[in-house]
Amino acid sequence: MSDQSVVPAQTSAEKVERGVERALFASRWLMAPFYVGLMIGLFALMIVFLRDLAVFVTKIPTAKESDVILGILTLIDLSLAGNLVIMVVFSGYENFVSKMEHVPTKDRPEWMGSIDFSALKMKLLASIVAISAIHLLKAFMNVSAMSDREMMWLVVIHVTFVVSGVLMALTDKFASSAK
Repeated sequence: MSDQSVVPAQTSAEKVERGVERALFASRWLMAPFYVGLMIGLFALMIVFLRDLAVFVTKIPTAKESDVILGILTLIDLSLAGNLVIMVVFSGYENFVSKMEHVPTKDRPEWMGSIDFSALKMKLLASIVAISAIHLLKAFMNVSAMSDREMMWLVVIHVTFVVSGVLMALTDKFASSAK
């Protein structure tokens, strides 16, 4: 008598199911080009940041205080947008494609691998609200260049982002407490 385990033969339906599941699982790699594209976008954002920084630095000696503040806000705005891209790329890749196992532990950001989809949504919305707030502040500081109607729409859009963020946070809180 042999001690071999008997493996039941797979039906053709089970083989098809297994093949479909493998293909679906492998399809996650279709997202990788999106993340590479976002990194190219980040590079473009860096070029814009460096250009704006160069213009800002050359104007500092003759700039008014409000112009310096507007210049700094522009740089902060671009920095927040860059951080947003990094968060989406790292979190999206790790959540939907593959773990980044080849990143040295000492260089690995603390939040990497710990941001789930819900947390990513909240961080994205928080960044969008911050970017919107900076644009609104820049508009208020440069109010002469904008009509009342344009200013009103900036405020309405910003308030919409803020309310959306609060509602999304409440929804996530209720969903997590229901678990």
